Amino acid sequence: MVKFSKQFEGQLVPEWKEAFVDYWKLKKDLKKIHLLNNEKSEIKKQSNYSSSTLVSYINKYTSLGLRLKQREHTVIQVHQKLAASASQGYTYETELLEQFSDTDAAIEFFACLDLQLNKVNHFFRTKEKEFLERSKSLKNQMEILIELKTAVKQQRAKGPSFQDTKEEDSISGTISCDEESVKDRTEQEQGLKNSTDELDKNSMQCTVSPTSDELGKSKRMKKEDGKFRSLSGRIINYQGRNLRIHIPMTNPTRTFSSITYLLWDDLVNQSSKKCGSDENKLHINRTKLHHAEKMIRGAFIELYKGLGYLKTYRHLNMLAFVKIMKKFDKVTNKQVLPIYIRVVESSYFNSSDKALKLADEVEELFIMRFAEDDRRKAMKYLKPTQRKESHATTFFIGLFTGCFLALFVGYVVMAHITGMYSPNSNTVYMDTVYPLLSMFSLLFLHFFLYGCNIFMWRKTRINYSFIFEQSPTKELKYSDVFLISTTSMAAVVGILFVHLSLMSKGYSYAQVQIIPGLLLLVFLVVLVCPFNIVYKSSRFRFLSVIRNIILSPLYEVSMLDFFMADQLCSQVPMLRNLEYVACYYITGSYKTLDYGYCVRTTYYRDLAYAVSFLPYYWRAMQCARRWFDEGHKSHLVNLGKYVSAMLAAGAKVAYEKEKSVGWLCLVIVMSSAATLYQLYWDFVKDWGLLQIHSKNPWLRDELILQKKFIYFFSMGLNLILRLVWLQTVVPYNFGSVDYRVTGLFLAALEVVRRGQWNFYRLENEHLNNAGKFRAVKTVPLPFHEVDDED
Repeated sequence: MVKFSKQFEGQLVPEWKEAFVDYWKLKKDLKKIHLLNNEKSEIKKQSNYSSSTLVSYINKYTSLGLRLKQREHTVIQVHQKLAASASQGYTYETELLEQFSDTDAAIEFFACLDLQLNKVNHFFRTKEKEFLERSKSLKNQMEILIELKTAVKQQRAKGPSFQDTKEEDSISGTISCDEESVKDRTEQEQGLKNSTDELDKNSMQCTVSPTSDELGKSKRMKKEDGKFRSLSGRIINYQGRNLRIHIPMTNPTRTFSSITYLLWDDLVNQSSKKCGSDENKLHINRTKLHHAEKMIRGAFIELYKGLGYLKTYRHLNMLAFVKIMKKFDKVTNKQVLPIYIRVVESSYFNSSDKALKLADEVEELFIMRFAEDDRRKAMKYLKPTQRKESHATTFFIGLFTGCFLALFVGYVVMAHITGMYSPNSNTVYMDTVYPLLSMFSLLFLHFFLYGCNIFMWRKTRINYSFIFEQSPTKELKYSDVFLISTTSMAAVVGILFVHLSLMSKGYSYAQVQIIPGLLLLVFLVVLVCPFNIVYKSSRFRFLSVIRNIILSPLYEVSMLDFFMADQLCSQVPMLRNLEYVACYYITGSYKTLDYGYCVRTTYYRDLAYAVSFLPYYWRAMQCARRWFDEGHKSHLVNLGKYVSAMLAAGAKVAYEKEKSVGWLCLVIVMSSAATLYQLYWDFVKDWGLLQIHSKNPWLRDELILQKKFIYFFSMGLNLILRLVWLQTVVPYNFGSVDYRVTGLFLAALEVVRRGQWNFYRLENEHLNNAGKFRAVKTVPLPFHEVDDED
């Protein structure tokens, strides 16, 4: 049977752990009382044991009810006091009315117990108030959305113009820069209510863009003859209220739409002044209303999730109080449980039902407005079910791991026999086939380490799904990642083993050169395959993230986006191999075995330069976009780190082309500066370590791993692996192995360093969320009431 402490830790909300009952602290205090009781019981053994036993026996069966009733009123008394602030409710303080075997230890225990009860009540009251205010704001948003959609429908019913009918085709799923013209509705049953509270400044994502605010401030309202008009579809003057429709610029289309429409609107305003055109029209963009509805739906989902967490918080804390009081009664042989539990049951966190009623209201509203009264459809959004892990997955992981090891050993033996990897080997194989093997090896090693990261994150209760904003129904488990990496590497090594076998049997290079190219083509086809096979949702999510990275300045940057961009910064050798292999097959060089074409041609040689610093450029653009959105100067400092890495990478590529002393000195200077910059950012910013005044010297206050030496070891290992670039200055080859094999080994070390970095990066992010008790996303709301001054 699983101990309650394990069950309690496994079910609590990780980000709210500090707000739960400190069950482990109470157990430690109770253990002190138990040890003191054992010591005193041994000292107080009396010779008249039989007589005392007889007395206790008689008392037990003759006056048990009277004694229990008396104890309930005399052992302890819990005082209820009004808190310093009336909004904080009551606090509780326990007074001992009966002597214990160790009164001081008992006083300390109940002081800690009262502190936990007051903490739980305060946190529950705070979160409940937050969710109630959020719910009120969402209901107002919903009313505004319904009113605007009704206005659009009534205008459509009156007969749309040709322009409106043409625009209807663009409403379905894309952002349109055009605006619909709809006549104002003069009769309304009720006015629109004011919109939303201020967004949480500590939210992890979806921050309101400063540029959108500037655009909003530049717009002006016009009102003539009781008719209203909105400029650029963002501010609507409706029955005396100015409402701004704010859709965050999260993708290039919305970004260009906002800028383009603002310019177009100014042009229309100028022409309307000159020509005296009709201004008695209300401009509403149906597409913006569609996206506003999606934003409100997402906010309702997060609210419902938060209410579910609050219900879990209530249930687990109640169980913790019951369990600890049962243990106390067992240790002290007192009847305290009924007295204290009555107080806990009547306390605010257990007696308030506002959150439960609100959860029911949100569920009913979501079913009615977003699921067309289909409860099953609504529950797919509100309570998504997680995929169950299959034993078949574990079986195939073992199967393909065995296949990979056997094929890899066979490949190494055959390569050794044919002398392919010796310095004097046939350069055709090393220049054509080996880059492909190197590329796949680095890629799936990285993928395997990501699976190890997921395993450790789950084991240490780091909520990586919330941090990456992944759906629990579509996220990859660590077993899925291991299966993909082992299967892929078994296929790669198997095909290359066949390729090498054919060459050893006398087949010419021209006859077998197509095999590696077909292997790469198959992987690319599987990656973009539109059918629902081979983890379609994860593949498409990966492609969308890569798209966001390539178009970094135009997309709002999420945690997953810059996390993946950091992975690409450690895969520069893999990207260079990919560029070379693509050039080799796309240009048709494999037909003539002209493997030096992509090296000689100036165009492709310059492309190799670009590939070397493109990941750092993308990451720098992400930092610029985050600074643009959030305004934190730390993003500019982080941008400087990637600029220094770009310069170091460019100097290294130039030195590889021209082995001169000047380039060598530049490589040393740039790489040293970039390494110091990166080490500081790794330890202090990304990992949150090296805090001088921390209670854990040179680490941080909160640590997930119990053994501190692991952090120091990881910092030392990260320092060593950051210095791999020294191999460029002092080249070293392992025996008679080709220098490209040495390069693969050093590139693999950087991938290993990145895998270690990933764990501590998310650990620090998780602790930041837990420090702010941030367990659900704060989704920005689309409608905001604007004052006349604004």
